Amino acid sequence: MDQDSARTRLLDAAESLFYGRGIQAVGMDDIRAASGVSLKRLYQLYPAKERLVVAYLERRDTRWRARLAAHVERHDRPDDRLLAVFDWLGAWFAEPDFRGCAWINSYGELGASSATVAEQVRHHKREFHRYLQELVAAAVRPDRLADDMLLLAEGAMVTAGIFGDTAPAARARSAVERLMGESHTG
Repeated sequence: MDQDSARTRLLDAAESLFYGRGIQAVGMDDIRAASGVSLKRLYQLYPAKERLVVAYLERRDTRWRARLAAHVERHDRPDDRLLAVFDWLGAWFAEPDFRGCAWINSYGELGASSATVAEQVRHHKREFHRYLQELVAAAVRPDRLADDMLLLAEGAMVTAGIFGDTAPAARARSAVERLMGESHTG
């Protein structure tokens, strides 16, 4: 098995296990067994579990933001794009394997003890915020709307993860619609 194939199999296994069961509940031997990659090869590619966690979060970040952008970009009107963020969140929350936000979960497990994991989580959240800022600017809305959208989206992620319910996305979307209405009148 070549290095790229081994890395892909390891990251696939790590993503499934870390996201499904939690990082601390999963050992490197679990990753080895699920991936079919030898423990020696695993440690050659990821000498420490923390490095595997960061690689998992980096790859998930790229995929997550690409999926969000692909959904949002299907909409032509800038205001529709703002609301599409929450429509996409609702669809994500409805996925059968949804277990909350991987970055919030990772931060909760390791943020206090791993500066590199905490930084990867912050990177993801900053990039999500930056994306919202771009959408808000294109819709010619007040800058603060991006901050409000971030809080509503993050709150919806946490609430949906805890309660296993898609409704927080719709409630957050409605709140953004109200805020958008206020930005035209005020």
